[in-house]
Amino acid sequence: MAAPDSRSAARERGSATDVAGVVVLSGCVVWSLVSAAGREARPEGVLLAVFAVAAGYACGRICGTLLPVAAPSAAALAALGLALASREGVPGANAGAPIQPGHTGAAAALLVLAAGAGCCAAAAARPPVLRLALRLLALAVASTALALGSVTGFAAAIGVLLCSLAAARMRWRTLALGGLAVATALVVATTWGVAEDALPEGLTVSLEGQLTQNRVALWQDAVALAKDDPVRGVGPDRFGKLSTTAQQSLGSDGKPHSASLQQAAEQGVVGVALLGAVFGWMLYGLWRSPRSTPVVLSAGATLTALAFLASVGNALSFTPVTAGAGLLAGLVTARLPGEGSSGAQRQAARQRHADTPVL
Repeated sequence: MAAPDSRSAARERGSATDVAGVVVLSGCVVWSLVSAAGREARPEGVLLAVFAVAAGYACGRICGTLLPVAAPSAAALAALGLALASREGVPGANAGAPIQPGHTGAAAALLVLAAGAGCCAAAAARPPVLRLALRLLALAVASTALALGSVTGFAAAIGVLLCSLAAARMRWRTLALGGLAVATALVVATTWGVAEDALPEGLTVSLEGQLTQNRVALWQDAVALAKDDPVRGVGPDRFGKLSTTAQQSLGSDGKPHSASLQQAAEQGVVGVALLGAVFGWMLYGLWRSPRSTPVVLSAGATLTALAFLASVGNALSFTPVTAGAGLLAGLVTARLPGEGSSGAQRQAARQRHADTPVL
């Protein structure tokens, strides 16, 4: 029988994560309305994304408690199915647009989520045969990305799989999660450096060749709009109307194809801070999770890979992607039945707190 103190500590960990999530997501909703006030702006897209994350997270917490292995396995198959269906248009995309230029990035993000969910299920599974089957599922997802012509999705999915395999031998999570946060910050800083033309010339030319000149021009427009109103931005969903590059691009979806730059242009520095806070909240939830370190780090690598894609693409503009990210975070932070009595869970808690002084 679990000790009362253990059950109380587990409830406090979960409550702290939930409160932080409510505060951050509520801030995103309120600020999107503030930045839209008095303008011909449309905050509906931001509100839908926030609600998708919240709904996915709540569903993940419930399903992760009841089915800690089956739920992420089902999520992996569902994300894979959506990625295959996205070749003809992603569910949740803007149906009014004649062309879906962001669908490739959305498919890559769904494949990354599929691979990550499969890796989380494998890390949580006990039978070696089941664990091997789930690892092979993640490998099959990566192969699917390559078959669909998504080199970025293939590289990201393989990266998640390799990180998950490495996590199986790691004892501490604080340093690893901190490294993932730093890596994400470096990618975001690089996108800003490209937009501001602040990087060394050779590196800038190399990156522009990979990103295309059109995307770089969109990023430069986003920076210019952010400088016009650095606090509130120009308003949600107004980038396409104010960006010269977006207006001149055939089949443009009106997005700068970078989550941080879009937030800066449309919602100012506060919007960027809130976007970073959402990512930080998810990592914080993983750090406090009662699940084993391999499960936690597999999810952390997946969310980091998704952040990479969102930094240079349009993945977060699609509802299935944002809902999937919330679902994965909820699955991995769910409290298992009998929490507090399991020796493995107590060991996970000791690992989480023992490595804190290392930093």
